[in-house]
Amino acid sequence: MTARIVTELEAGRLPWVQPWDSAIASPSLPRNAVTGRAYSGVNVLILWGEVIAKGYANQGWLTFRQALAAGGCVRKGEQGVTVCYADRFTPEAEKERARADGDEAKAVPFLKRFVVFNVAQCDGLPDEYFTDAPPLPEREQVPVAESLIAATGADFSIGGARAFCLLFPVLRFHSGAAATGVPPADRLLSHRAARTRP
Repeated sequence: MTARIVTELEAGRLPWVQPWDSAIASPSLPRNAVTGRAYSGVNVLILWGEVIAKGYANQGWLTFRQALAAGGCVRKGEQGVTVCYADRFTPEAEKERARADGDEAKAVPFLKRFVVFNVAQCDGLPDEYFTDAPPLPEREQVPVAESLIAATGADFSIGGARAFCLLFPVLRFHSGAAATGVPPADRLLSHRAARTRP
């Protein structure tokens, strides 16, 4: 993952400068297409990176076995992405020892790896596996933000694929105040991710 981030930085793509998604997929959290559960931690970064790199139209992912169980299959030659699952469990023997000694049972950490495939890499899956998160409303009003924007006197517009600030008068703007533009809300990763947390 670190090597991939360094490669992106070397290519001039700075994630803190462009916090919206220019890939085809809607900017939502990656999720398991079978269970609907959103991925978390570093898996989000890994899967977002793959969606952007490959231009997938969906944030749904599943294992090879999940694809088969759903009546589909992963296409021959497709490459999966490794994700991990970390948790703790308490073995039965440890529970028994803790009961006998009057201690607290110690949990054992574990890490499991899984190879997942985007639904776009599969054939024969039911249509519901290709549905994405519901779209955001065209614009969500946040009173404090609206007040701040109004107080600046800037001509603030929503649309396009780039954020910008024009500090000089431009003919299409009716005043000499600064003009600011941002992509639509449904393209903002942090906005969508915050709304789709489980």
